[in-house]
Amino acid sequence: MKITSESKVGFDNVSLLVDGKRWFPMMGEMHFSRYPKKNWEQELCKMKAGGIDIVSLYVIWIHHEEIQGEFDFTGDRCLRDFLETVKKVGMYSILRIGPWAHGEARNGGFPDWLLEDAREKGYEVRSNAPQYLEHVRNFYSKTYEQAKGYFIKDDGPVIGIQIENEFGHCGGLTGDEGEKHMQILKKMAQEIGFITPIYTATGWGGAVTGGMLPVMGGYCEAPWDQRLTEIEPSGNYIFTRERNDHNIGSDHGLGAGITFDMDKFPFLTAELGGGVQVTHHRRPIATGLDTAAMTMTKIGCGANLLGYYMYHGGTNPKGKLTTLQESRATGYPNDLPEYSYDFNAPLREFGQMEGTYREVRLIASFIHDFGNDLCDMGYVAQPGNPLKPDNLTDLRSSVRYKKKTDKTGREYNTGYLFVNNYQRRYEMALHKDVELTAYAEDGTTKLATFAKRDVADGDFFFYPFNMEIGANALVTIDATPMCIIHDACGKGRDAYVFYTDTEREVSMDVQGDLDGNRIIVLNREEAVHASKVVINGKEHLIISAAEAVTDASGQVNLFFETESDSKLVFRAYPEIAGELNKFACRKGACDEGEYTTSDAFAMYESNEVYKNTAKASFELTGNENDVLRYKFSVADMAPDANEVYAHLDFTGNIGKLIIDGEISTDTFYTGQLWEIGLKRYADSALNAEILITPLTEKDKERMYLQEWPKMIDGKACILKEIRLSTQYSIKIA
Repeated sequence: MKITSESKVGFDNVSLLVDGKRWFPMMGEMHFSRYPKKNWEQELCKMKAGGIDIVSLYVIWIHHEEIQGEFDFTGDRCLRDFLETVKKVGMYSILRIGPWAHGEARNGGFPDWLLEDAREKGYEVRSNAPQYLEHVRNFYSKTYEQAKGYFIKDDGPVIGIQIENEFGHCGGLTGDEGEKHMQILKKMAQEIGFITPIYTATGWGGAVTGGMLPVMGGYCEAPWDQRLTEIEPSGNYIFTRERNDHNIGSDHGLGAGITFDMDKFPFLTAELGGGVQVTHHRRPIATGLDTAAMTMTKIGCGANLLGYYMYHGGTNPKGKLTTLQESRATGYPNDLPEYSYDFNAPLREFGQMEGTYREVRLIASFIHDFGNDLCDMGYVAQPGNPLKPDNLTDLRSSVRYKKKTDKTGREYNTGYLFVNNYQRRYEMALHKDVELTAYAEDGTTKLATFAKRDVADGDFFFYPFNMEIGANALVTIDATPMCIIHDACGKGRDAYVFYTDTEREVSMDVQGDLDGNRIIVLNREEAVHASKVVINGKEHLIISAAEAVTDASGQVNLFFETESDSKLVFRAYPEIAGELNKFACRKGACDEGEYTTSDAFAMYESNEVYKNTAKASFELTGNENDVLRYKFSVADMAPDANEVYAHLDFTGNIGKLIIDGEISTDTFYTGQLWEIGLKRYADSALNAEILITPLTEKDKERMYLQEWPKMIDGKACILKEIRLSTQYSIKIA
């Protein structure tokens, strides 16, 4: 959807609207002040390649005015340059201007001086006190100076503003006073110049919204929860009309309900957990499947905007006076890493593109080609669908559908059946030989029936019924739609791509004439590694272990990571016209038949062997009070490498990377490998230190780990191995 200064952007009670047409966008959070400026453009291109349309971002007050009156919007903290980069890569933005952000920042983003001023002068922050509002106005004004000229009315990228965060839920005023405060902040922002077509406010847990567009959230776990046990099954894997996630901010007190009329606003999300940021006391591991199943469930519940927090991890900037992470020492409920804000996000602390990135991209592929039409398909509860997440026995399902009329005037129903048998950290019942049926609102009228299949623990999928294929055909198929490759077959004929989650044969019912359009069915593994790109003006679907990313100039690059000397192989459909600079075509595409699989794809192999020349070494140099210190050296990083990653296998409590005597980043042990992007710190060689603090048996009384390491003499503290991988960015054409 192209939006310009001439576009009319708004919403009704169903969805966002652009020039009167429904719009289902994908949104992802990235904090510019937590990532190096030199990499912003590449990382935003990765986000766009992963399916993100809108970049949401906090302007974290303490990152810019740590010392009163000394504003810092330079270097990595330059909002203006970040917005220019967002514009350059062709994305949109929603600014979350606070003043309170949370974001696991120190004081929720408030500078220490503000809290000291409030104590000395006897006023409350996050209130209507004139002294507080005066400081907010000054912060808003300085932020506006950065954003001026970058609003959509100026043909810039900023289409929306979020006011405050979780106000009335995690602190702040409630009821009418809270609503008034939100309205005061919105009016202040508008007076200063923040003029956009959309103003949003977080709506979960009893937060007040001041009449602004409420956005919702949902996480697969709650690392802010103060319990040290396995927590109850998350309600975010249940199909329901409920939009509220009671777990968000539960460290600040469980919210009750929501404060706005759901019938007046669309169901939009801003904080679906792209992962979770571990805390010192609670360290869950969020996986790609955790996020994918939750996301599909939210679509099945009627969500018409998928917004991920975080989509891109980062690293806290160094403070001038203190470290800038949330901590119990500052009165907040959790201790966070001093620097790492990895979040297990789709794009991680050093830009790693891993499982969650691919899972979200797969969903985004569907949304980009089918989401706008999906918007006005309402949620329909299904017979037998359980409403409690601790029901692990009954099959969970929902339907979204609407009525359409074909060219002859015949009315028909079109939509999707959603099925979820995935509940994070819990085993779901096996449903054998189930005939899946989509029912209308009365619970008895059948909209569609699909071939019998087993639904095993961990399965989640959605099937279309009466989906339009071209102008003259409708398909009902027990495979999940992925995307459309437009003009793939020439003469305006398209390829409709689906994928299956099992090895069974696909069943489909086609009514009408495909007219030369094709149906391609992939397996799920192929689909997860597939990206739709444009090469020389033509759409192609690429399947590869490498990630396809289009740069700001329109060139498609494959980000290929290898631990050994390897050639890169990828498949493409349709076949790419002309010669490719760095690849040879080993097998041509097959364009015969209306139904096919990945066998139809052309296959390409790189002419060059890509080498992992980097070498790592480490040695134990000290042991002080069971804190181990290692010398860590890397040499021979390839000069043409895009990145070199170190993968550290260690056990312990906290790991710290020390460069030139200062902490560069850190991590809390979870059982995962600790990954560090080395090119951030050096081009060819690096000399650093690794510190590891011990994990002890007593820690089991004060923290939650999904899996505890083996203890020796009551503790675990060792760096076992460091592997290196080299990532190359390779232009396809």
